Amino acid sequence: MRTITTTEELAAFCEAAKAERYVTIDTEFLRERTYWAKLCLIQLALPGKKGDAVLVDPIAGPEMSLDPLYDLFRWEQTVKVFHAARQDLEIFFVEGGVFPKPLFDTQVAAMVCGFGEQVGYETLVRKIAHEGLDKTSRFTDWSRRPLSEAQKEYALADVTHLRVIYESLAAQIAKNGRERWVAEELSLLTDPATYTTHPDDAWQRVKTRTTSGRFLAVVKALAKFREEYAQGHNVPRSRVMKDDALLEVASTRPASLEDLGKSRLLLREARRGDIADGILAAVKAGQEMPPEAVPKPDLREQMQVNPALADLLRVLLKAKSESLGVASKLVASSSELDAIAAGERDLPSLKGWRREAFGEDALRLCRGEIALSAKGNDVRVIAI
Repeated sequence: MRTITTTEELAAFCEAAKAERYVTIDTEFLRERTYWAKLCLIQLALPGKKGDAVLVDPIAGPEMSLDPLYDLFRWEQTVKVFHAARQDLEIFFVEGGVFPKPLFDTQVAAMVCGFGEQVGYETLVRKIAHEGLDKTSRFTDWSRRPLSEAQKEYALADVTHLRVIYESLAAQIAKNGRERWVAEELSLLTDPATYTTHPDDAWQRVKTRTTSGRFLAVVKALAKFREEYAQGHNVPRSRVMKDDALLEVASTRPASLEDLGKSRLLLREARRGDIADGILAAVKAGQEMPPEAVPKPDLREQMQVNPALADLLRVLLKAKSESLGVASKLVASSSELDAIAAGERDLPSLKGWRREAFGEDALRLCRGEIALSAKGNDVRVIAI
C-alpha cells in the first residue's frame, strides 16, 4: 500500500482523481486533548475494485502542503464521497477554508434509503459490500509513528469498501428520485455556520431547566469565557469547566477565590490561575449584564401539548416512514412531534422535503382534515 508524504505525490494523485467520476475520502484524527481536531491521516481511493487507494500522512510528511487536495475539493467534475462527513468536513474547513464540492455522504444517503438513523459504516459494509471489517485497530492513537501494516489496512478499508456502498446508494437514490432530499441534507454539512461556534452563543449548548433570566445571564457569561479560553488555548471545553460545574458556579455565583474553592465540581486547575480569574470575571459580568443582553429562556418545554394529537402524529410518522423507506428520526424527532401538537410551526419537519414526505399531512391531521385508519398491519390516511 502506498503512503504519500510529499506535495508532489499528492498533486499527482489528485490530478488522477480529477479524471474519475468520484473519489472516496476518510480521515483519522485526535480530539480528546484539544479543542481543534488534529489531522493525523487521510485515506483516498479511486473507483474500481482494484482502483488506486492511498494514505496521505501529514505527520510523516510535515512539509507536505494539502493545497492539491483542496484543489480537488473545488473540482466539481469529481464527486467527493465520505461516510458521516461532519467531523471530516470541519477539519478541512478549519484548516483549509474549503468544503468538498460536489459532496456525497453515505450515512445521509443510507438514512434516506431506509437503513435507519445514523447507520454505521460497519453495517453498510456488511449489508451492501457483503464484507467484514477487522476491528483490532479501532482504538489506534493515529498520531504515533510508525503505523503498523495492520493499522494501515484498517484505515484503507474505510475508503475501499466505501466505493461499493456509494455506487449502490447513489443508484438507489436516483431510482427513487430522491436526489433533492439528499441535497437538502448535505447543504447543512457545507454551511460554515455548522462548524462555527461564536462564544456569545455558546450558552445555548448548556442544558438547563432554569428559566431565571439572571441565572441564564451568568450561564451565558461563563460559557462565553469557557469557549474563548478553550479556543485560545486549544484545549477541550471540559478541561476548562464541565457543564455541571458551570451550572453549579452559575447557581452559587462565587465572588472570590475562597468562594470558588468551595465548589464540589470544578476541576483543581479551575480553582486558580487564569481559569479561576476568568470564572470570577464571568460571574461578575453575568450579574451586571444589561437587561437587553440577558438571554431569553426556551419556553418550548412549557408548551401545552395535546397528548392525544401527539400520539396520532407518531402513528402518522411511523406509517409515512415505513411507506417511504426512510428512517423516521430523519424526518422528525419526538420533541418536534410534541411541538407540532402544541401549535409550533417553525420546524424542520414542516419544511423542504420533510414537509412533502410528512409535514403536509401532519398539518392536515392537526386541522382535522384527515383521519387515520388501520387495516391489518397498514395505517391509512383518510380524507374527512
